[in-house]
Amino acid sequence: MDRAALIRFLQSQPLAVEASISGAAGPQAAVIGIAVSLAGEIVFDTSSASRKCRNLRRDPRIALVIGWNDERTVQLEGRADEPQGAELEALKARYFEVYPDGREREAWPDIVYFRVRPSWARFSDFSGSAPEITEFTWP
Repeated sequence: MDRAALIRFLQSQPLAVEASISGAAGPQAAVIGIAVSLAGEIVFDTSSASRKCRNLRRDPRIALVIGWNDERTVQLEGRADEPQGAELEALKARYFEVYPDGREREAWPDIVYFRVRPSWARFSDFSGSAPEITEFTWP
């Protein structure tokens, strides 16, 4: 598994479990709909009133688990931000390819978009006779 194959796998997965850190330094998790750019950046939308939004604005560290079917999964860690301008428009275009109904949510007054830039990932495949586990780091 190389980085390009990892990104293709991530792009095939529409859901993730995200974990962020609450103000009380406790973990909080939620299932989110995701889209993945050609560069491997992950984008999702949420309400500005959500716990994940408050958590990520306070502490941008995030962990995701992506894929759980067929005994293949990715554990991923990175930092989340709220892109603006042309970066946001490009990420939203990718998100709307996966979630066309996201265009309706775009009109919500409290909708926000987060981008996750990975720093570490582990792909695990336990579907074959021998497990395949590959780790990746980003600069």
